[in-house]
Amino acid sequence: MCGRYTVVSKVSTIEKKFKVLNSENFGTTPIVNVSVGMRAPVITSKNPHELQWFQFGLTPHWAKKNMYLFNARAEGDHNKDDLADYHGKMGIIDKPAFRRSIRLQRCLIIADAFVEGPKSVGLDKPFLLFLRDSERPFAMAGIWDEWTNESTGEIIRSYGIITVAANNLLRMIGHPRCPVILEHDLERDWLNPDLPLTNVLDLLTVPDDSRMNGYPISSKIKSAKEQDLSMLLPIGERLLPEWTLDISHDLKLFGMGETNSRRKRNIPPSENGQLDMFGA
Repeated sequence: MCGRYTVVSKVSTIEKKFKVLNSENFGTTPIVNVSVGMRAPVITSKNPHELQWFQFGLTPHWAKKNMYLFNARAEGDHNKDDLADYHGKMGIIDKPAFRRSIRLQRCLIIADAFVEGPKSVGLDKPFLLFLRDSERPFAMAGIWDEWTNESTGEIIRSYGIITVAANNLLRMIGHPRCPVILEHDLERDWLNPDLPLTNVLDLLTVPDDSRMNGYPISSKIKSAKEQDLSMLLPIGERLLPEWTLDISHDLKLFGMGETNSRRKRNIPPSENGQLDMFGA
C-alpha cells in the first residue's frame, strides 16, 4: 500500500505545470518523506485552480474520530488476489468511507515519486518509484473529505490515494499494489464533477510500467521524522536499465549539401557510476 511519497518540486513548478495558484502562504516544498498525518499539496474538484494543503490520511465526514485512511482500493473488497488484469466490479463506489468522495470529492495528489517495499518486509527494504524521462511532478488519483472535530470545532480536510493492482515493475520488488497515476491530459477529467461515474471508474487503471523505473533507497525513510533529501539517493541498481541516445550533427559541406552525422550512445548510469535521482 502506498503510505509514503515525496514532493521535491518547487511550488512554482507545480503551479506552472498544473495551472494553479498556491492558496496558502505556509505551504512549502520540499517534503521529502510525506507520511500519514502530514499536510501536502493537492488540487481538488471543488477548487480546481488552487493548490491546497490537506492532511494525508482521509477521515470521512461522518467519523467519530480522525481515521487516517491513506489508501482506497479501487476494487474495494473484490480482487483479493490483486490480479493486474482484473475487470470486475470497482467496489470503491460501495465502501461507506469512499462512496461519496469517489463521486463528488476527487483530487490530484502531487508527487515526484513514491516509496514501496516488498510485502514481506515493507519499508525495511524500500524502493523509490518514479516516471522515466524526468516526468515530474505527476498526479496520483485521490479522494478527499472534510471532517469536523466535535470536541474542538477544528475542521480537517484530508485525502487518500486510490490504488490498483501492481504493474510488472512493482511486482519486481514483491509489492502487490500501486497508486493510480493519471495521464497529464486526463487530470482535468478526474477533477470534473460532472464526469459520469462510469467514466470516473474507467480512469482507475494499472499504470504503464514502461513509463516507470525505480531503485533501492535507505531504510531511514521508514521513520516519518526523517526528511533529509539524501534518503532519496540510490543505494543500488535501477530495477530496469535505461538507455538513451544522443544524436549530434557535424554539418560539413561535401559538394551539394551532403552532411556527416555522428551517433553517440550514452551508457546507463550503472555503467558510469552516476545514478541520478528520479532518472533526471
